[in-house]
Amino acid sequence: MKALSPATLPLILKALSLPTFAREYAVVAAQAAREGLAHEEYLLALATQEASERAARRVERLLVDSKLPREKSLETFDLTRLPPKVRPTVALLREGAFLDQATNVIVFGNPGTGKTHLVCGLGLELVRQRRLVLFAPTFQIVQRLLAAKRDLRLAAELKRLDHYEALILDDLGYVQQSREEMEVLFTLLAERYERRSVVITSNLVFSKWDQIFKDPMTTAAAVDRVVHHAVILELPIPSYRAQAAKARSQAAPVAEGA
Repeated sequence: MKALSPATLPLILKALSLPTFAREYAVVAAQAAREGLAHEEYLLALATQEASERAARRVERLLVDSKLPREKSLETFDLTRLPPKVRPTVALLREGAFLDQATNVIVFGNPGTGKTHLVCGLGLELVRQRRLVLFAPTFQIVQRLLAAKRDLRLAAELKRLDHYEALILDDLGYVQQSREEMEVLFTLLAERYERRSVVITSNLVFSKWDQIFKDPMTTAAAVDRVVHHAVILELPIPSYRAQAAKARSQAAPVAEGA
């Protein structure tokens, strides 16, 4: 076998798309020599670093693609505010198995109760497990679908959204509710039925979804598809924003007196 110049190795590793190998092989080789590692142990150390960094890069790409606000994590969410019966369900959902059964998650609560923060935190947990997630306010998704329908590419847009294992539709109750908007939203829910998960936040309970879908039969069909395989979380808790504002107002006189 013809001997190759050591300078050739980085070029080969780059061609094989092994950037961590190329960057670290000399450092790890020196460490292996000092510690008397076998060739297999040296190779394992390099391969482990390559796999770890490759996984981190993939998670970063998925985070960017998800459009999730990174500050809204479960680490920054006060889970003690959740009703006791909701907490174990959230703990189960963060494991991600519900995506494999195309189970939906619907979170009901008044404005300010932390619905968006909670589902974003769950979404970030799923992305860290390398699951495909997309977050968007419902009205933005609806407008995208309307534009696609006008351009005769609705099927292509639905196929693109089907790429995501979890589609987080935030604030379902704020859709503008024209007939065209209702139709594309219903089409989206129908397309994902029993195939892909939707995660929905809404301040409108199911009995008020006729405000979104207008037609009683369409409303019933939409609710039926959403709840058939679903986990429903209700957050009958005070508004976090209202509580924070009250705390600030109560603290203000003390600060002035000080």
